[in-house]
Amino acid sequence: MARFFYLDASALAKRYVPEKGSPLVDIIFDTVPAKRMHVLIICTAEVVSILVRKRNAGALSVLEFGQAMANFQTEIIRVNTVNKVSVTSRLVTGSFALIVAHSINATDAVTLKSAMAIARKLRSGGDQLVVVASDLRLLRAAQAEGLLTFNPETQDQAAIAALVGS
Repeated sequence: MARFFYLDASALAKRYVPEKGSPLVDIIFDTVPAKRMHVLIICTAEVVSILVRKRNAGALSVLEFGQAMANFQTEIIRVNTVNKVSVTSRLVTGSFALIVAHSINATDAVTLKSAMAIARKLRSGGDQLVVVASDLRLLRAAQAEGLLTFNPETQDQAAIAALVGS
């Protein structure tokens, strides 16, 4: 059994901006092959937005911002091995019920809907999907839908080690 990881923007940004939970996200990147990582393509734009906000707020220098963007491009955008989930009309309309059921925003609902579909496929092959986020509403909704979750802001190294198998 292999575990695959679905990172939302709140988790993915921690790889490029040092903040609470960053070391645990680094463990995922250091131990999990890129082919077992998933990101929603629209969340990549959200990561860029987070980096820009951090730069504008002075939390990242211009040099740090440039390095973060370069690293993000190299590790996520320009590689074919990370699974980039497209946003389709069907995925969006299929997420409406999740918005109503869990009071989550549209991006979180699309993330959750796609994660549920990926998890279903993985389970049929004996594998599992872990949703990685620090967004509490998304995590609660994912748990309510039967998905494994990991919050790098509140869980510890032992918890991620157990999930990645190290």
